[in-house]
Amino acid sequence: MSAPRMLVIQPDSTDPPGPLGEWLIEAGAELDMRRLPDDALPAELADYQGLVCLGGQMNAEDDTRYPWLADVRRLLSLAAGAGLPTLGICLGAQLLAVATGGRVARGSDGPEAGPGLVAKKDAAWIDPLFAELPLMQDVMQFHADAIEQLPPGAELLASAPRYPHQAFRLGRCAYGLQFHIETTTAVAKQWAADAPEVAATARDSAFSDETLAEVHADIAETWRPFAHRFARLAAGDLEPAADKRRTLPLT
Repeated sequence: MSAPRMLVIQPDSTDPPGPLGEWLIEAGAELDMRRLPDDALPAELADYQGLVCLGGQMNAEDDTRYPWLADVRRLLSLAAGAGLPTLGICLGAQLLAVATGGRVARGSDGPEAGPGLVAKKDAAWIDPLFAELPLMQDVMQFHADAIEQLPPGAELLASAPRYPHQAFRLGRCAYGLQFHIETTTAVAKQWAADAPEVAATARDSAFSDETLAEVHADIAETWRPFAHRFARLAAGDLEPAADKRRTLPLT
């Protein structure tokens, strides 16, 4: 397997790639980190075999305060349109959704915070990245905005009772995860300290050291192989999802 070169966009200093970056590297990926707003974004993606966009505290369309968000959305749209393996995490998923015709808004049921579970949908069982995941997956939630409407043609891969659009795939290989898989105990505790109004909506002891250590061990067990599969997808060693247009019966 050749080493895929991935562009990794970090929109916010509070959400580094963490274990996700480590898992991608151990799977053979080369990461080109761009930490915004200090690092410039590339104009195009010809030099990359994959794109990852991490989370952040801002709204996906808050261009007034964060004018470079428009460039991030442009790259995500370009990647999705070109069939480049793409992975958006929380804000990254929201940016991907908005960039490709979906809609993001303040969550009508309030913030979602702390350890949680999401459930696979029917389409996930035949998806190259999601098929091997368990029915219920441990994740970390920390968001006040939510994906209200998926982009046209997107496949829903994971859901939860309060906010159904937890994971989706657009085209054959552009993925959005509303939740986090890249956090550490230290990062999650810092988020809780920085946004106590969001953390207060979580269940009791959600941000205790014991709870966070347990959930991050479970996240690693489930999502480390997922990250390895994404690296294989970017390297061309894993076949992307079937093109729905080519699987329709002839008439």
